[in-house]
Formats: sequence, C-alpha cells, structure tokens
Amino acid sequence: MNISDLYNRDIYTDGGQFLGEVKDAIVDLEKGEIGRLLMSEWRGKSTDETRKMLQNKSVLFKNVRNIGDVVLVTVAGQAAKVPEHEMSSEYNEISRR
Repeated sequence: MNISDLYNRDIYTDGGQFLGEVKDAIVDLEKGEIGRLLMSEWRGKSTDETRKMLQNKSVLFKNVRNIGDVVLVTVAGQAAKVPEHEMSSEYNEISRR
C-alpha cells in the first residue's frame, strides 16, 4: 500500500467516533516509517496553526489498528493530543517539505 492510498479515507476510533479524513502524512525518512496521519492541510499555515493542527487534527500512526475502507485507530483519552516537546520535532519535519 502506498501512502497516497490513505488520502481521503475516513478515520474512525475503535469506538466508532469519526475523527476526520486523511489529508497528509508525516514520514520519518530516516526510519522509513509513517509517524502521523494529518486530518488537515498543513501547507500555507503559520507556525501556531501548524502546531494546533498537529495537536488537534492528527493521529499517531502507531495507533492505527486496521486500514480498509476506513482507517481504524485506537485512542486513549483525547484523540490527537501531542506533548509540546514532540510537536516541535514534528513541526520541523513537515516544515522541511
């Protein structure tokens, strides 16, 4: 499966809550892994808007449980909260694109 195959797929929690649609992904090129699925376009956003998007409109790929017609994720607590120290490295990753 290519990353582009994930685009526009709906993301649901394992509890049935609709979170959004895959719009982009953050890829760690050194590890060759997807780190996070984004539910919002990041291009053209300010630094603050991008940080909010990473915090509120994304899911960690490690939380993906199944990919079929939809992307099924397991979330504990708040769906997409990112600790502040992780946001800066992820912001730096997408700002290099």
